[in-house]
Amino acid sequence: MNAFRQLLKASGAHPPVGTWISSAHPLVAEAIGWVGFDWGLVDMEHAPLELMGLVHVLQALAGTKMLPVVRVPWNDAVTVKRVLDAGATTLMFPFVQGPEEARRAVAATRYPPDGVRGMAGTTRATRFGTTPNYYRGANQNMGVIVQIETPHAIEQIEAIAAVDGVDALFVGPNDLSAALGHIGEMTHPAVVGLMAQAVQRCKALGMPVGTLGSSAEAVAQYRAIGFDYVAVSSDIGFMMRAAKEAITALRTRDTEHVHTLAGGTQQPAA
Repeated sequence: MNAFRQLLKASGAHPPVGTWISSAHPLVAEAIGWVGFDWGLVDMEHAPLELMGLVHVLQALAGTKMLPVVRVPWNDAVTVKRVLDAGATTLMFPFVQGPEEARRAVAATRYPPDGVRGMAGTTRATRFGTTPNYYRGANQNMGVIVQIETPHAIEQIEAIAAVDGVDALFVGPNDLSAALGHIGEMTHPAVVGLMAQAVQRCKALGMPVGTLGSSAEAVAQYRAIGFDYVAVSSDIGFMMRAAKEAITALRTRDTEHVHTLAGGTQQPAA
C-alpha cells in the first residue's frame, strides 16, 4: 500500500504535519528530515531541482523518518515517468482544474492497462531490477495528490475527487489568493472562507484534503478549519526567518550600544 495513504489513515485526530523542501539540496533536505516532520514536499515546480538532483534528495531523505512527496513541475506524462523511475511513489500535481486533468495525472502514474506509464527494468524504482514482481504491484503502490488552486477548481471538487486513483486533494492558498484578487494574502477572510468551503465538501466526500501555511499560526488556523494534513513553511523559509531574526537582534543591540556610549559621553550643561 502507498506510504502516504497509510500516513493519512494512521493519523487519527492529529493531522500529519509536513514542510516544503525548496532548497533542491540533499544535505539541507536530510537535515530537515531529522527534525520530526511526518512528510516533506520535494518541490520540482518552483525549486531549481532537476532529475539527478531529485535522486540525491530522495536518497538523503531515505535515511530519515520524513515521507517524501514529489511535486512535479506540470501534469506531463514524460516528466512523471522519469520521476517515478527515480524512485518517487507519491506525486503532487499542480494546478489541476477539472476531472479530465485529474484522470490524465493518474494515468501517467499507472502501467497499462490502467495507464500510460512506460516500462523500464533496472531503475531506482525497481531497486535496479531486484524488487520481485515490481510491475504487478506498482500501480497499487502509487499515490496521487492533486492541487486545487482556483475558484473554478473548487467548483469542480466533487468531479475531481470522483476520479479513480486520486488519493487526496491539496488546496494551494497562495495561487487561490491571487485568483480571488487578494494576492499574497493567504489568510484573507475571502480566501479562508473558500478554503473552508472546500474542506466541508471534501469531508462530505470522504476525500482527504491538505494545505500549506507560512507560519505555525497560519497552519493552526487551517487545522481549525478541518484540513486532514498540513505543511508549514519550507527549508528555505526556516533558514531565512532565523537569519532575519539574528541580524535584526544584532543590529538592534548595535544601535542600543551606540546610544549608550553617546549618552555616557555627553557633557553636563553649564
